[in-house]
Amino acid sequence: MTEDLFGDVAAPIGPAAGSLASPTGSLADSAGDHLPLAVRMRPRTVEEIVGQQHLLGAGSPLRRLAAGEAMSVFLWGPPGVGKTTIAAVVSQSTQRRFVEVSAVTAGVKEVRAVLDQARRDLRTGQETVLFVDEVHRFSRTQQDVLLPAVENRLVTLVAATTENPSFSVISPLLSRSLLLTLRPLTDDDVSALLDRALTEERGLRTRAGEAYELTGPARTTLLRLAGGDARRALTYLEEAAAGAAAVGSRTVDDDALARAVDQASVRYDRDGDQHYDVISAFIKSVRGSDVQASLHYLARMITAGEDPRFIARRLVVLASEDIGLADPSALTTAVAAADAVALIGMPEGRINLAQAVIALALAPKSNAVIAAISAAIADVEAGLIGLVPPHLRDAHYAGAKKLGHGEGYRYAHDEPRGIAAQQYLPDELTGVRYYTPTDHGGEAAIGARLTRIEELLGRATDASPEK
Repeated sequence: MTEDLFGDVAAPIGPAAGSLASPTGSLADSAGDHLPLAVRMRPRTVEEIVGQQHLLGAGSPLRRLAAGEAMSVFLWGPPGVGKTTIAAVVSQSTQRRFVEVSAVTAGVKEVRAVLDQARRDLRTGQETVLFVDEVHRFSRTQQDVLLPAVENRLVTLVAATTENPSFSVISPLLSRSLLLTLRPLTDDDVSALLDRALTEERGLRTRAGEAYELTGPARTTLLRLAGGDARRALTYLEEAAAGAAAVGSRTVDDDALARAVDQASVRYDRDGDQHYDVISAFIKSVRGSDVQASLHYLARMITAGEDPRFIARRLVVLASEDIGLADPSALTTAVAAADAVALIGMPEGRINLAQAVIALALAPKSNAVIAAISAAIADVEAGLIGLVPPHLRDAHYAGAKKLGHGEGYRYAHDEPRGIAAQQYLPDELTGVRYYTPTDHGGEAAIGARLTRIEELLGRATDASPEK
């Protein structure tokens, strides 16, 4: 089985299958009204596609593709915005054969079979549109199999993905294709689809002319629940209409919608681009000390089923990267939360994560720790290494003293203040400073102490906190 244009299960399409749609109309014309509403309402022409106007202008790649121009494209966008729909419309607009494979279930053998059939069909003048859903799940080997077919235009490849192809698709394949970014549907786009479903016979309107009415408040709620996902909007509408019909009504109101939808699905893809967007917003909110936004993104990740250990690991990193010595207890808090989550699991672990998030969001911030180690590593990588001063070298092996190793070394604990004034850095790096504390939180006191230590070391440089 494969997924239909809105992601629902449709009839199987294999290498020997014909075009998805009949030459005269939509699949619903021949398959009947038993199909889901989202399937019946699929666009049949380019003109019926809702949204994505930035890709559908005159002379645009999609227009040229639909007109029969040979090219391969990657469609990148969130779920429910019409990636599969566009591929099918493109194929039927020029009567090319449409073959769909899912990267989740298809292996190298299946891909080769599709390409072999496409080669045979091309000899008789029949072109093939190969639609690969979730292409980011294809292995490198599977993508390598596609490369010659794309390069030689054996097939017109239309690949869909919710994940940034730059991270998941091999460069040779991506460089031979166009990358088209699909935008989330607006409320106006989804509302237009709802109107179409309510008024057209292939939708909810009966052949006798009876139609459902969607109340204003219910429309507002439905648009909010859909979150720009056309498939979700039509599925919710269909379920709500069926619930209304069960009690003898043709009015879809908030009550009917509430009975059909238990809760809004969270727009979050654990394996896709939204995964990275949400975790990015989460980290930046904690770093920015916005505790309300931090809790919001934490809730989104928890609700979506994100691995709590992943969240905890990111907090441990943040505790040193963005807080550091401005609040040394931050790292302890983050590690404790990670240990607690591993110990008790979810759902109780959400409380430990929330405690850590609140503490870290409200803690004073400093990136002095990561700045210090990054600067030190940069010098080492640039070759600024130098020799270890002789008095600091290991003097415990035979012959070391003859080389002068350890000679003149001053033991810190023998000094009055526990600080021995001597050269520690190599000659090439004398006077360099990597750690510069801020005046935020605990680092203000650290800065004052560092100034005094530098004086005792004989390096009376300005070690005052940055302003």
